[in-house]
Amino acid sequence: MGKRLLWTALVGLAASGAHAAPPQTLPASQLDWQPWGDDAPAGAVCRGRYVMPEYRLAPGDTPREVRSASDQAEYGDQGATLLRGEVLLRRGSSQLAAPRVRVNAARDTAFAEGPLTLRDQGLLVRGGDGQLSLDSDAAQIDDAHYVLHDQRLRGDAIQLARLEDGRYRLREASFTTCAPDSQLWRVVGNDVVIDREAGYGTAKNARLEVGRVPVFYWPWLRFPIDDRRQSGFLWPILGVSGDGLDYAQPYYFNLAPNYDATLTPRWLSNHGLLLGGEFRYLFGEDQGQIEGAYLSSDRGGESANPNDDDDAFEGEDRWYLDFRQQGRFDPRLRYNLRYGAASDGRYFDDFGRTFAESETDYLARFAELDYSGQTWQLEAKAQGYQKLDYPLADRDKPFYRLPSLTANARWSQDSGFYQQWRSNATYFWRDIDEASLPDTERYDRESATGARVNLAPALGWRYDPSWGYLEPRFELLYTQYQLDYGNRDTDRDESLSRTVPVSSVDSGLVFERDLALFDETWRQTLEPRLYYAYAPARDQSEFPDFDTSERAFSYAQLWTPYRFSGSDRVGDVNKLSYGLSTRFFEDDSGRQRLSLAVGQSAYLDDRVIGMEGDLALPDRQDNYQAWYDATRDRSPIATQLDWQITDRWSTRYEWLYDEQREVTERSAAYLRYRHPEGYALNLGYRWELEGFDPSGDAEDRLGYDREEFDASFAYRVGAKFDLIGRYTYDNTNSRTLDTLAGVQWNDCCFGVQVAWREWIEDNDTANTVEDDYTDRGLFLRFVLKGLGGVGQGTDEIFAESIPGYQPTPF
Repeated sequence: MGKRLLWTALVGLAASGAHAAPPQTLPASQLDWQPWGDDAPAGAVCRGRYVMPEYRLAPGDTPREVRSASDQAEYGDQGATLLRGEVLLRRGSSQLAAPRVRVNAARDTAFAEGPLTLRDQGLLVRGGDGQLSLDSDAAQIDDAHYVLHDQRLRGDAIQLARLEDGRYRLREASFTTCAPDSQLWRVVGNDVVIDREAGYGTAKNARLEVGRVPVFYWPWLRFPIDDRRQSGFLWPILGVSGDGLDYAQPYYFNLAPNYDATLTPRWLSNHGLLLGGEFRYLFGEDQGQIEGAYLSSDRGGESANPNDDDDAFEGEDRWYLDFRQQGRFDPRLRYNLRYGAASDGRYFDDFGRTFAESETDYLARFAELDYSGQTWQLEAKAQGYQKLDYPLADRDKPFYRLPSLTANARWSQDSGFYQQWRSNATYFWRDIDEASLPDTERYDRESATGARVNLAPALGWRYDPSWGYLEPRFELLYTQYQLDYGNRDTDRDESLSRTVPVSSVDSGLVFERDLALFDETWRQTLEPRLYYAYAPARDQSEFPDFDTSERAFSYAQLWTPYRFSGSDRVGDVNKLSYGLSTRFFEDDSGRQRLSLAVGQSAYLDDRVIGMEGDLALPDRQDNYQAWYDATRDRSPIATQLDWQITDRWSTRYEWLYDEQREVTERSAAYLRYRHPEGYALNLGYRWELEGFDPSGDAEDRLGYDREEFDASFAYRVGAKFDLIGRYTYDNTNSRTLDTLAGVQWNDCCFGVQVAWREWIEDNDTANTVEDDYTDRGLFLRFVLKGLGGVGQGTDEIFAESIPGYQPTPF
């Protein structure tokens, strides 16, 4: 898990120096604000909206022509024109309304007495006295109150000037996105410039006021006024925990429309200064990003994991790098690049990738080229990853594929016959001292590196009428190795090969009928299925284990001959699987509402091939579960149910039952509710017998019977308020695994997300609970709309923890 943040909050400095206050805000009725009333659209978080009324004067025949209307008009002594009463002037898209206006003799400037109103496209300015150029866009208004309708931006200024280039300059001014009747926040600066064409504004000597109380000061501030990206400082982030102070100040560089960067200096009191950055780019069909961080000479600091030593990296440089790029040369030829590295396996435990870091177990490394043709699928890649364990033993280091070449193809005929070709050649390597591994037969095998070629031609025939199907298939699995044991003293063979024929016959019938249930018409199917598979046993005890794991039993395993993933083991099998399924479809739409399936396999021979690869059965005394799985006559009875109860309620159920021992080996039940307005409810139960899942390393397999309960929900109260929660309980060990409680408030001009989470970290060992430990954190995000946000982002936490819930974007 990333760096623990027990409290995050807005960093503030008291504003220094005196500032003249902007004028008092006008009532909402004078700022083109119209309350929604009963006409509020769905999802509205504001109580109203800004609506610009129609112009009161028609435009001139040319953009430079000035049109006027007034109750009275007269000429002055010096050739000036005096307009009185309800005076209107319009030039292009600008319209001025005032009780008294004087136009000079040159007819290029109008001087208006307040209160005046100036309108332009999406702009309202009300104020006192002012002057307006009649041959340019320049204007100046005292005691101004302004609204940018589309940007929902308003404010007040002692003086507002519209410059000839179209920008607006405001003196002793404020701005906010809050509704006119709200004083939640505003920014006040003594020199504010708004550039509507560029989409941003700047402010000097700016202070943030919350409820008219100054809480933050910037000597200079750049802020967006629309959705366009802008360079500038992002909101700082402060974390305070038992480990000390954690402060970050990101700066965003909008370098070009197709590439940008972010630089983030971050100060951690227990570690020092960490400099992070990210660069993103998009060029034609290619896109990518590179990110990383570097800390020189770590001060040490406590480890979040009590099983690790504190100050383990004192004086060492800490860093990480992650580069990724993908693109295509043509519609059929694509490439993908990724390279990640970290200074040590504890980097992300101590620092995290971001403040909302989810668990990072490894960093991928690969270069991949894919070709997708109508017949052939080709792939060439070099692949590996850095496993982020601390400490990382040699025997746990992953294999690199340098390279891996794949060529697959399929041909089909109208008669139902098809031919398939699968092939792969890979060189496996890892950086270990082979002689340092324990002196056992297992580690003799695991010390091997080398080349593996796997060829799998197949021939089949598929008869597929509407009432059923029949598919016999024959596949030949050929594997050859050329191995290297390095400096390890072993007499194991270095050149190995294996050929295993795999045959199967899959068949099924489909019966259909129409029926009426619950006042609705349905179409029901009844589908019996019979499947036979045979693969002989071949001694594979000398073979390495590069990428193979034994699969856990499931309903899908009934209908496949393969007992292992990867290509280093081919399991022997001689089984007959039988099953029955039924489905219910809505007759009108054809949508499936319910699916129920039951099946079982009858084993005609013992399964002697395990991960050890030899032809001997597991020892009953040492490993009873493995012996029983290899010698049992029948598989568990597999049952699965998917039921779309209504458009909003659904359930899924799985049950694997061993009728010979009268024991449930695995079961899972889930109930889900989804509402179009964002409500979500998830209830889950899971049971798994110890030893049921043989996949993975020994430390990754359960050392106890697992029984867990899981409940999560998201409840949306209108458009503004979301309440979320999750609770996961380990009934076997009588402990809470995960607790999450959060709220989100989305208002007109601000948003808040707060989440408290406490969870169990298993220290990457599922076989024991002795080294587990508790972690916890308070995650806070506060966003001032139109200005930015501060604190820990919780969107990812909410979405990952509550299936079906999408936080409302701010």
